[in-house]
Amino acid sequence: MSNLTIFDLDNTLIGGDSDYLWGEFLIAQGLVDAAEHKAKNDAFYQQYQQGNLDIFAYQRFVLQPLMAFTQDELAQLHQNFMAEFIEPILLPKAIDLVAKHRDQGDTLLIITATNEFITRPIGQRLGIENLIGTQPEIVKGRFTGEVAGIPSFQEGKILRLKHWLKTQSPDLTLSHFYSDSHNDLPLLKRVPYPVAVDPDNRLRSHAETHGWPILSLRD
Repeated sequence: MSNLTIFDLDNTLIGGDSDYLWGEFLIAQGLVDAAEHKAKNDAFYQQYQQGNLDIFAYQRFVLQPLMAFTQDELAQLHQNFMAEFIEPILLPKAIDLVAKHRDQGDTLLIITATNEFITRPIGQRLGIENLIGTQPEIVKGRFTGEVAGIPSFQEGKILRLKHWLKTQSPDLTLSHFYSDSHNDLPLLKRVPYPVAVDPDNRLRSHAETHGWPILSLRD
């Protein structure tokens, strides 16, 4: 029997939102129109915080700039993104928390609404190989700008997790889920040990009402 410990990524295991920061990176690299991209990026992020994000529209916005690049070119861009935007927001307490669950023999999984192109290298940097993210559609080696399958967002996280569990050992048992966002309440309510990590106001209120642990991984 192995416990499955699940982590959200953005603003949970890292001190920022990798999806939003990817947009900032594209602006810094001069790969998108700065004013237009920032305005749309900010608007989508506000919708996410409010809980009314159109995940398909947002993913098209994020993925469309990738269509111009080969996978090799994107890999190099991502290396630069990791060095410039992700390394500075890694959280030592989050790394320690991951290590604690690993040392306990838990199976570790990141589940995030952010697409897998952005997040899988971050998960690997944190030492977590299992990751469920929104899947970009790829045709002939290039991103199409569309999503493949169900985005791992809100209730979609539950559906994607159920599918993933079918590929795993039948002895795998749901345990903890760590998240900062009220958007993750559907899945938080399904696990035995939900933990609110540096939560937004709506999640904090829910956690306090229901006696869930509230944890900070920030310095």
